[in-house]
Amino acid sequence: MAGLYFDEFTEGQVFRHEMRRTVTESDNTWFSVATCNPAAIHLDEDYCRKHTEFGTRIVNSAFTLGLMIGLSVGDTTLGTTVGNLGMDEVRFPKPVFHGDTIRAETEIVTLRDSRSRPGQGIVTFRHRAYNQNDELVASCLRSALMLGKPQA
Repeated sequence: MAGLYFDEFTEGQVFRHEMRRTVTESDNTWFSVATCNPAAIHLDEDYCRKHTEFGTRIVNSAFTLGLMIGLSVGDTTLGTTVGNLGMDEVRFPKPVFHGDTIRAETEIVTLRDSRSRPGQGIVTFRHRAYNQNDELVASCLRSALMLGKPQA
């Protein structure tokens, strides 16, 4: 199993995820349409050229959030997560554009044993995503309920 169990995380631990992903026009269009988001800033190039400061479409921020967290899964939670509990402090300091290559890093902020689920614990992750120019494009705190390491 690629993911870590609750007992294998330590506060302050940092993961620099090797997997990166170049965002495509198809990603943005599909995601915006699939989530019923008709915003012109994601779908209408002519509108963006004429009416936005960016001059082109920007990637749907919910896609960016999902990608940032998704890039972390293989190193941290694959097969060991019970479920996400919440996301806080979600920020998008710079837009993502078609063709940007996104990388992510994750820091373990807090750990605590679950009060209601013996053998499981809650991990708070701080995820950060950067574009190919090392500009921060997204960040969030995510709390997840994690399996504890099976007893032998």
